[in-house]
Amino acid sequence: MILDCAIVGGGPAGLTAGLYTTRGGLENVTMYEKGMPGGQITQSSEIENYPGVTGEITGMDLMMPWPEQCQKFGLKHDMVEVTRITKEGDVFTIHKGDGSSDQAHSVIVGTGSSPRRAGFKGEDEFFGKGVSTCATCDGFFYKGKEVAVIGGGDTALEEALYLAKICAKVYLIHRRDTFRAAPNTVKRVENTENIELVVNSTPDEVYGDAMGVTGVRVINTNGETREIEVPGVFTFVGNDVNNQVLIQEDGSFLCDVNEQGQVMVNLSMKTSVPGLFATGDMRVEAPKQVVSAAGDGAVAALSAISYVDELLN
Repeated sequence: MILDCAIVGGGPAGLTAGLYTTRGGLENVTMYEKGMPGGQITQSSEIENYPGVTGEITGMDLMMPWPEQCQKFGLKHDMVEVTRITKEGDVFTIHKGDGSSDQAHSVIVGTGSSPRRAGFKGEDEFFGKGVSTCATCDGFFYKGKEVAVIGGGDTALEEALYLAKICAKVYLIHRRDTFRAAPNTVKRVENTENIELVVNSTPDEVYGDAMGVTGVRVINTNGETREIEVPGVFTFVGNDVNNQVLIQEDGSFLCDVNEQGQVMVNLSMKTSVPGLFATGDMRVEAPKQVVSAAGDGAVAALSAISYVDELLN
């Protein structure tokens, strides 16, 4: 049996794609997610910016009803790791970690991305307890307080500007004295009174106690150390796209990707390969928000329904 649609990844994009494909008339739709569905957002301690959600709710609470809703319309969940997606003719093959494989007429990929770690001492220990990689998600918890931002690219500076509107002060820590961000963004940062530039400096250690982060120690190029007392440290040193399933045996990608490994898609979430759609954090210019990932999933599902209908009729 050939699946109408295979969905690889069980985050907000994958689950929404599962809901829309099954409810939209596709039969034999399977979502592949080796663990429990929900994605990165299940790690968040509080969700305040998902439309319609009020009151205190965790990322886990938000995602809990999604799988059940999808399964009601017939979505199947295969708890197995997908190692590779290939295509021959009009048929995709989903290669699975247990050595077996499935075939599908269309594939929606939503395997997300993983925030790159900066690599300083205490980063892993305090991740989620004061160390964050998402200012939009966690910035409000530090309203009126001081925070540190680590990084020198566009994302780091844009997030520093975002945090500066919420927090009393933002320390922007960068290993050089020049930034990789757009000149206009750099100028805005330099003109923001409550952003202090801590340049030519690298984080040595984030430290704290049972309650979470209390400060960060930085070392400058002269070997001098400085203690910055903050309850929150935001790292923006890039994201690694989880695109491994698209890598073919010869090392090439199944579809077009950019230099960062992000999948190139159009507004319909179509990739360069007919029948293959990419959603959420893995696609180019992704906002990395639950609501937009869910939107991607819906768009990809509608595109997949049209593709399969034309293919089989």
